[in-house]
Amino acid sequence: MSDDNLTATQRLVGDSAPKLAALTDDILFGHVWERAKLSKRDRSLVTVASLVTSGCTDQLVAHLRRAKDNGLTEDELKEAIIHLAFYAGWPKAMSAVQIAKKVFADN
Repeated sequence: MSDDNLTATQRLVGDSAPKLAALTDDILFGHVWERAKLSKRDRSLVTVASLVTSGCTDQLVAHLRRAKDNGLTEDELKEAIIHLAFYAGWPKAMSAVQIAKKVFADN
């Protein structure tokens, strides 16, 4: 299969963990993200908040992009990170805002 036909997850981990890639694509993005009880915009805000609070900065890059695609503005995302500084901790927020700065500069 050419790289053009691979999902982002398959390109990221498919060669070393194909089952994890399949579960991510099929269950997480194919089912969970498609549930109607929360909008994708709300799911993105919850996901970004969770990644910031847990310090999972590697995943934050893609989810900040996805959040913008799902309707969140850069200002809303920055405000969420500022708000989280008081709940998640200053260092996590400082790391997250630096990543957001780079992601937003790329657009």
